[in-house]
Amino acid sequence: MSGSAGAGAGFGFTTGQVIQEWGYDEDVSLEVREAIEVATGTELVDEDYGDVCDGSLIWWREEDAEVEDLTDLLVDAQANLDDGGLIWVLTPKPGRPGHVRPADVEDAARTAGMHATSAVSAAPTWSGIRIAARSRGR
Repeated sequence: MSGSAGAGAGFGFTTGQVIQEWGYDEDVSLEVREAIEVATGTELVDEDYGDVCDGSLIWWREEDAEVEDLTDLLVDAQANLDDGGLIWVLTPKPGRPGHVRPADVEDAARTAGMHATSAVSAAPTWSGIRIAARSRGR
């Protein structure tokens, strides 16, 4: 697959980083997963990973729960992050089953003490919103 490494690097992940994945299901974009693994040179770790990681990838759909539950998940993801770690929330694009409004993701991030910084078209059926976490040193 050409361009995979570039796509993974587009998320801001780099070689050697450990990325924790939340909300994996059969509908996720395998291309996005592969691109991140190529960019980092490591396999994604799952929700049960018990060590500090460098970033998080959250797949979030309307049927997964209410905004408050996304807030809790963001807090959990942040608790495992090393300083400066990136969190990406991927949601189905408008018109797709499970679509989540970007404002709902932004509200959940704000409630968790974080903020949305940018958005990308992550795959043909998925959009991504980058969430900036607070630094542990502040």
